Amino acid sequence: MKCKVKWLDNVSFVGESGSGHSVVMDGAPEDGGRNMGVRPMEMLLLGLGGCTAFDVVMILNKSRQKFVNCHVEIEAERAEEIPKVFTRIHAHFVVSGKGLNLAKVKKAVGLSAEKYCSASKMFEASVEMTHDFEIVDVD
Repeated sequence: MKCKVKWLDNVSFVGESGSGHSVVMDGAPEDGGRNMGVRPMEMLLLGLGGCTAFDVVMILNKSRQKFVNCHVEIEAERAEEIPKVFTRIHAHFVVSGKGLNLAKVKKAVGLSAEKYCSASKMFEASVEMTHDFEIVDVD
């Protein structure tokens, strides 16, 4: 897997993935940015969210759960001192569907966090990681 990050100007960059996709990253105005893209540290959280949500959706599909929506809300705390690493990350999953099995949703979220999500496994080596979920019953 490869990627390339190119400087545009000030503190703006464009990241190009090996699969041919691009994303703009920019700093906050107080750091010289123009707020034209996500912050690099936000990209890390977005990657974590995408990785773990991918796992949960795959596991729910394999367990034949009839969900209609799944999203993950991630909150993180960072150290006060430089380097301002993440110190705590919490992932809250919201799975919507009709008649979802509580145990199967719990298992899907747990398997992603504890076994399958590569990003979660990397972060847990140095960050306090927690997760929970809720089920929204829809008609």
